[in-house]
Amino acid sequence: MFLPRLLVDSVYEIDLDELASAGIRGIIADLDNTLIGAREPDATPMLKQWLETVRGKGFRVVVVSNNTRARVTRVAEPIEVAFIPSARKPLRGAFRKALDIMQLKPEQTAVVGDQLLTDVLGANRMGMHPILVAPVAPQDESFFTRFNRIIERRIFKSLRKRGLLEWND
Repeated sequence: MFLPRLLVDSVYEIDLDELASAGIRGIIADLDNTLIGAREPDATPMLKQWLETVRGKGFRVVVVSNNTRARVTRVAEPIEVAFIPSARKPLRGAFRKALDIMQLKPEQTAVVGDQLLTDVLGANRMGMHPILVAPVAPQDESFFTRFNRIIERRIFKSLRKRGLLEWND
């Protein structure tokens, strides 16, 4: 349940053509430390360009974040991305809402995020395609996220020991 299908250093390294070839038509993206740093107030020019590319290739995008409505709205509305705040990932509710918004099935959807315990677990529970990215700004993480990272390190160690994962955390 904690095994991502793809590991990349950032969203900008995701091969969108490969995703499309695999039948992926939609992307559910985490916000903080996935698309932008947790303390970054607005979308960066680089993120805006990436989203244009993603949309240009025909992908639908929804931001699903555990952060507050105010935080997610500030970033997502100006770049015209659908969003679900206060998502309570890895619970299924927000993922289902995102699928409804995109009008896609789980197997047509990738989930891009920086955490095993929320993004990857949630994606796997739904039968989606989990993509794990390295955190954009790990120094800016909340107390709860730092606590999750302790658990993640143990999971990474177990996955590496079993030969299922090769990535530095």
